[in-house]
Amino acid sequence: MPTPLLAINQLKTHFHTERGKVTAVNGVSFSVKQGEIIGIVGESGCGKSVMSQSIVRLLDHTDDISYEGEVLFDGRDLLRLSPAELRAVRGNDIAIVFQDPQASLNPVYTIGEQIGEVIRLHQGLSKKQARQRTIDMLRLTGIPSPEVRVDDYPHELSGGMQQRAMIAMALSCEPRLLIADEPTTALDVTIQAQILDLIVSLNERLGMGVLFITHDLGVVAEICTGVKVMYLGQIVEETTTERLFESPLHPYTQGLIASIPRLDGDRREKLHVIEGSVPSLANAPKGCGFSTRCPYADGKCRETEPPLRQHRSDHGVKCWHYEAIAEGWREEAAGHGR
Repeated sequence: MPTPLLAINQLKTHFHTERGKVTAVNGVSFSVKQGEIIGIVGESGCGKSVMSQSIVRLLDHTDDISYEGEVLFDGRDLLRLSPAELRAVRGNDIAIVFQDPQASLNPVYTIGEQIGEVIRLHQGLSKKQARQRTIDMLRLTGIPSPEVRVDDYPHELSGGMQQRAMIAMALSCEPRLLIADEPTTALDVTIQAQILDLIVSLNERLGMGVLFITHDLGVVAEICTGVKVMYLGQIVEETTTERLFESPLHPYTQGLIASIPRLDGDRREKLHVIEGSVPSLANAPKGCGFSTRCPYADGKCRETEPPLRQHRSDHGVKCWHYEAIAEGWREEAAGHGR
């Protein structure tokens, strides 16, 4: 088996607050191979973004954070690197695209100046060479007239163009791993589709691994090869994208899929809702984290945390009763013709 590009082993991210230690990421383990697009899904507050930022320690600017476990990139543990060593990895080998480009782009510098600075810092090119590479990257990401747009300020670009500029910046050093944290959430449907097509195209062309964080299962179904479902800082189910939609095993995953709006002929089905909300990390429930919202929870679920068990070689689930729950899903799906 080839060595994974990224291998996360029992990652825990702790915030040390006045009320004590709060664990936002709690024992997450998975890997990303070269050329894979792995989706991380879950509701807001489930720990997706904190987990993605922990990979390259973007939260290190605060003194009240600590990590456990391993984040191995090419065999090097990123959690053990010095700040200087980590800066050489960020932006060069691993790049990140965030949800809101307006919060990431500096309004007082042109797009070309900001992308060019990244290229000069990591690639050692001259200012002239960096400008030409910036234009090439803007063209690659589908921005029209890149020779002109390179001198535009962020406010002169539309939201979709700003996000393309952020992707151009992220890919300017040809990273081996791209972390895309909700990159299409703030965009309209048409621009969203274009951005997704762009990421898939660049993934195939450059062979980079992609970690795609989203709450949109429709996006996952469209572009991801594998999926990790997160809840309360933990992975509760992981499998291939096809199998996740065919046979979800965790009640939380089933609830997410059932919440996708559907049209059945001229009749609109009632939208499914997962009762309750994600508990506070500072007051996480004992036992299974989903037990406070799960219709199948019993005394065992509320007292003892289930392990992540392998239903089959490519399908893991963190649930005591997943076999009986999966059977009920299959019967219900058959009745709805899914």
